[in-house]
Amino acid sequence: MLFSMFVQNYFEPGVLPTLKFATQESYSFFLRKHLNPRFGEHRLRDISRVEIQQYPLEKLKQEFAWETTNHMRNLLSKVLGTAVSWDYLTTNPVRGVKMPERSLKRPHKFLTTDEVKRLIAACKEPSRTIVLLATMTGLRIGEILALRWGRINFTWETLLVAETCYMGHFGTPKTRASRREVPLSPAVVEALKTHYSRSTNRSAEGLVFCTRQGGPLVSNNLRKRGLRPACERAGAPQMDWHGLRHTHGTLLHTQGTPLKVAQAQLGHSHMATTLEIYTHASVSAQREAVALLENQLFPSVPKIAAECTNATKVVTPTN
Repeated sequence: MLFSMFVQNYFEPGVLPTLKFATQESYSFFLRKHLNPRFGEHRLRDISRVEIQQYPLEKLKQEFAWETTNHMRNLLSKVLGTAVSWDYLTTNPVRGVKMPERSLKRPHKFLTTDEVKRLIAACKEPSRTIVLLATMTGLRIGEILALRWGRINFTWETLLVAETCYMGHFGTPKTRASRREVPLSPAVVEALKTHYSRSTNRSAEGLVFCTRQGGPLVSNNLRKRGLRPACERAGAPQMDWHGLRHTHGTLLHTQGTPLKVAQAQLGHSHMATTLEIYTHASVSAQREAVALLENQLFPSVPKIAAECTNATKVVTPTN
């Protein structure tokens, strides 16, 4: 059986529907644009480990990102692993294929407190309330767009994350840890109450952020029409919605929030994700840390420097 036939007749109708919608979209794209053009005319049994090992190296030479290339490798493994499970292959040739050393990722963008204030002031509704909610809670944009009025408790000042939305399709949260209750600050509560007063559908199932017809908003459209122009008006770095999530995690880290609390707030399954990805140190915070360390270790450095300066002014007598 050809790789393309197995994908078309078995993997796409039998496996893709069991995955989250966002995963289905990305898998379909990678299969259509990358894996089928490369392996489509190969019989499953003829795809060798040597050939597969060359594939990610080819993609990296074409300047694909390491993460994207690794996604392609993992998807190929899933397809051929399914072929093994369904008795079309005896072994999965992707097993044992190694990725080269991971290249350094570009640092994630995040905003300072002053930039956050300017950005919120520069936003128009509904982007203003969405930006405020994202920076103050760390919610993913899909979690925000799937938020319903019945999941906001104005009395206890909390909201429940129980659903996500991607390109108009609703699904369950990313992981079990992503289903969580998040506290709301008074400023966020006030903004949501104001937004509630303007809402045309205030039922428990009504979406907090929706189109005029009551349907879900699309994150890409919001970013292009709302967030990007607001960043320009505020004189802030260009942000995407995930950058606001990084901003929330970084600001929590800067103010000394315990890691376990930040993990629960961001809905991470593993603490390492919170530590390694969402806790960026700003230059000003680093400078303050170095200054504090110097004061503790070398409190007399200024005095020593003054003495050295005075010593250079002493004239040595000549015979």
